[in-house]
Amino acid sequence: MKLPKSELRKIYAEKRKSMSSAEVEDLSESIFKQFLGTFDMSKVKNVHIFLPIKQKNEVSTWDFIKYFWDKGISVFVPKMVQNEIKTIQLKPDTLLKENNWGILEPEDDFVEYIKFDIVITPLLYCDNQGNRVGYGKGFYDMFFSKTDHNALKVGVGFFPPTVLISDVSEQDVPLDYLVTPTEVLSFISKSIK
Repeated sequence: MKLPKSELRKIYAEKRKSMSSAEVEDLSESIFKQFLGTFDMSKVKNVHIFLPIKQKNEVSTWDFIKYFWDKGISVFVPKMVQNEIKTIQLKPDTLLKENNWGILEPEDDFVEYIKFDIVITPLLYCDNQGNRVGYGKGFYDMFFSKTDHNALKVGVGFFPPTVLISDVSEQDVPLDYLVTPTEVLSFISKSIK
């Protein structure tokens, strides 16, 4: 079965909206454990990760961030500048401010270019070919197209792939991995090891 992104966006935004805070936290913890059980982080130096939009029940990434800091891995997060994702380093003492979309962002200036080992991305849905459905603005696709092609693109989401996306375009950049509360799906032969 195939559905267009617009339909999948509605379905999975509604599913996520219906989740309780406790469910979001529990499932986010399971996703974090799946991630740790799959990826060898011993050689990772730089990770790009999103800060969750709590009111949209996004996967909580704070356990990831604290783990990366504890391991001495540099953490970078997105900051929207003129409808484009820019990169800013996040440290434990970084001051955060909510932007117009309700996303926490560092107040600091962005860094022009960083070679990332892993980019952890939000999503509403991902099919079993690594095609993701976000909020429909294409920000992450643009970001991926400018990111080092060796960086692993890892999506984190609450729901397993059940249907294919019918309207994948040339601008859509597929993920390398999807981490859900119960499994990690690989869409490529790249490895972090």
